[in-house]
Amino acid sequence: MSKEKIKVGIIAAEHSSDRLGAKLIESLQHIYDIDLYGLGGTEVNFSKIITPTGMDHRDLHVMGLIDPLIKLPKLLSIRRKLLKLFLEKKIDIFIGVDSPDFNMFFHKKLKSKNIKTIQLVSPSIWAWRENRIKAIKKNIDFTICLFKFECDFYIKKNVESFFLGHPFNELNQKKDQEILTKYKLDSSKDFISILPGSRSSEISKLMPVYLKAAKKILEKNSNSFFLIPAANKNLAKMILSLKGINEIPYNISVNSAEDYLTLSSISIVTSGTASLEAAVLGSVPIICYKTGRLNYSILSRLIKTQLIGLPNLLLQEKIFPELIQNTLSSNSIVASYLEILSNKDKYDFHLLKIKSLIKGKGFPAAATAIKNLL
Repeated sequence: MSKEKIKVGIIAAEHSSDRLGAKLIESLQHIYDIDLYGLGGTEVNFSKIITPTGMDHRDLHVMGLIDPLIKLPKLLSIRRKLLKLFLEKKIDIFIGVDSPDFNMFFHKKLKSKNIKTIQLVSPSIWAWRENRIKAIKKNIDFTICLFKFECDFYIKKNVESFFLGHPFNELNQKKDQEILTKYKLDSSKDFISILPGSRSSEISKLMPVYLKAAKKILEKNSNSFFLIPAANKNLAKMILSLKGINEIPYNISVNSAEDYLTLSSISIVTSGTASLEAAVLGSVPIICYKTGRLNYSILSRLIKTQLIGLPNLLLQEKIFPELIQNTLSSNSIVASYLEILSNKDKYDFHLLKIKSLIKGKGFPAAATAIKNLL
C-alpha cells in the first residue's frame, strides 16, 4: 500500500536543531511520503529539502539581542523567501525547530492559512518572557518538549504539549581504546574536552578565555591533554587561527564531541546542549557563557531562573559549575577544575541521574501524535 503524500515545511538552522529536525522527519517518513521545503543543515538536507536559491542555514546563526538587529535586513529577506515558498507549495504542516523568535512569525502567518503548526523544542518560557504562552496557545498547534519540566510548566498553563525526551538519552559510551586508536591519542594522558560552541560569535568571545585556562591547567598538571571538537570545518579553521592554540597540547576534529567527551572526565563547555551531552557521557561539565555587555544587561533583567545549565536545570539544583558573564575567567575555570578533582565522587554520583531524566516518548510516538493532529 502506498503512503499518503504530504508537504512539510521546516526550519532547522542551528547545529542541534538540524539533528532534531532530521530525526523527526525520518520518523514521519515511516508514515508519509514527504515533500520537504524550507531551511536545514546537512542532516535535514539528506531528505532532499527544497530551499530558496542562495540561502544558507548558517545565515540564521545569530545569538543574543544585538546580533539579530545588526543582521536584520538579511534575516527579513530570508523570512520573506521562506514564507513565499511555504505558501506557493501549499504545505500541510510547518515544523519550526528551536529558534522560537524567528519561527513564531511563520507559526502566526501559516496558522492563519489553516496550516498545522508544530514547534519542536519549547521556547524557554519557564525561564523568561512567560507572556509568550499566549502566542504559543494561539499560533502553535503542537509543542514538542525535550524535557519533562517543560511539559509540567505547560500543564500548569493548560496548554497541550508532548514529552519527546532528548536524543542524548540514546548516547552510549564507546570503548576508550577504539577512540584512542581512531585519533591516535596517548592513553596515559589526562584528557579534558573544550567545547567552544557552534557559532563563530561564541568561539570569538569564549575560546580565548578557554585557551588561557587550558594553559594554566597545564601548569598545574603537565599530563593534561585537550580535546577540541568543532561543529564544522570552518569553525575548526577559526579555532586553529586563535592566538595561544599552539601553547597547549591538543587534538581538534570535526563532529567528534561524543568521542572526546567519552575520554574526558572533565569538560569546559559553552552553555547549551553540549553541557547535557557532556553529562550524559560521564564528563563533568564546567558550564560557561558570556555575551556582550548590552545583551547581558537586558537578558539578566528578563531571566527568572537562577540556573542556566541544562544538567543543573534537570537536577533542579546547581551541582555543576556555572560561570556566567563577569564570573567567567581563566582563573574561575581553573578553580572549578580543581574543585571537581577534589570532589569527583560527588559529581559522578549526580552524573548517573542525568540520563534517566531525559528519557521521553521518542520520535516515533511524536510522529504518530502529528498524524493524529492531521
